[in-house]
Amino acid sequence: MSLTGGIILFAVIWFMIFFMVLPVRLKTQGDVDEVVPGTPAGAPHEAHLGAKVKITTIVTMVLWAIIAAVLLSGIITLEDIDFFGQLRR
Repeated sequence: MSLTGGIILFAVIWFMIFFMVLPVRLKTQGDVDEVVPGTPAGAPHEAHLGAKVKITTIVTMVLWAIIAAVLLSGIITLEDIDFFGQLRR
């Protein structure tokens, strides 16, 4: 895996985890009955984005390390996941 591949893998994992963490413990404006005029009732009341970014980054670092270790060790190669024989020379 190259440096660029590692960065792209990290970014993809980070955004996938971030979108899973976003709705966790979400309180909407409709839930607390404090709807700001001009916004929908489903808009977040308190997003807690800082904490969610930290959680996402920690989980991503762990998952990225595991995936990178598996890929770099050669346990799983491209030939193992080439189900249709398109990558063989």
